[in-house]
Amino acid sequence: MKTTDFLPRFTVPVMKGILLTLALALAARLLAELPFFSIMGQLVIAIMFGMVWRATSGVNSGLMEGASYSSKKLLRLGIILLGFRLNLSDIYNAGATVFMIAFANLVFALLAVYGLSRLFKVEKRLGILTACGTAICGAAAVVAIAPVIKANEKETAVGAANVAVLGTIFTIIYTLLFSYLGLNALDYGVFTGGTLHEIAHVVAAADPAGQQASDLAIIVKLTRVALLVPVAILIGFIIRRKENQSAGQKMTLAALPIPWFILGFLAVSALNTTGMVSEDAAAAIVSFAYLLIGMAMAGLGLSVDFKSFRQMGGKALSAGLAGSVLLSLFGYLLVKVFL
Repeated sequence: MKTTDFLPRFTVPVMKGILLTLALALAARLLAELPFFSIMGQLVIAIMFGMVWRATSGVNSGLMEGASYSSKKLLRLGIILLGFRLNLSDIYNAGATVFMIAFANLVFALLAVYGLSRLFKVEKRLGILTACGTAICGAAAVVAIAPVIKANEKETAVGAANVAVLGTIFTIIYTLLFSYLGLNALDYGVFTGGTLHEIAHVVAAADPAGQQASDLAIIVKLTRVALLVPVAILIGFIIRRKENQSAGQKMTLAALPIPWFILGFLAVSALNTTGMVSEDAAAAIVSFAYLLIGMAMAGLGLSVDFKSFRQMGGKALSAGLAGSVLLSLFGYLLVKVFL
């Protein structure tokens, strides 16, 4: 990528748009520190702030160009830097059984949610985004997969908001049901990490079971995050292959859509695994990454009005809800049988 491809046109309206997404992301971060709002997480709050701003104050073309820069270019940088959250050795040390449970949950969620999306007649790209967000890592997965399938900003924003809302609902349910599930602390950690949507949801839901449960839950969740890379490449390959077949062309290796920023995420994860970067430095970089992704979420929110959200999001939310229920049942069964 050329430097000029990454840098925006430095006009006053564009810079105002970027600064607006920064202000909304910072406000979302502060609100996410409060009880209950911490379950929602800063990303979904940033989306909602963007939608509320558009509904109350409007967004002109200059502001929208700056917001689009945040939702596209800064998003990619944020996802790359988010790799400092992942230590691949932790996944290895957790053992093969935990990895296979996380993998099985991911595959099941992808198939179940996407299948339900088609059954509920959800638009195809939005169905894919909802399935990936549910299966992998919530809003971050949605915005990472969106460029691969050429989803527009409205589809991306609705998909991200839907999985974040679903994750919040299920986090509350898990917390209330913890004492009645018949799982010990570590099994409950695997269950939450294997079935909840966002990392913030996993942390909040696992907390009642103690520190060990929380640590294992995060490792299981990050195992799903690590699988973002092969899932993105596979989905891109399938879609590109269908496009080529429709056009009467053969699929070649050169035509394989490589999401370079997701590979950057994996490379940064590998760097973090070496221990060359201190834990404090990695934590600071991850915090900055979430700020960038929060700006991207705010930018997406600014591109969507509530009318569009209601029109596009209802069926996708229903499919995601039904799929999340099935994922919870499937994940619980896996823990009971294999742990």
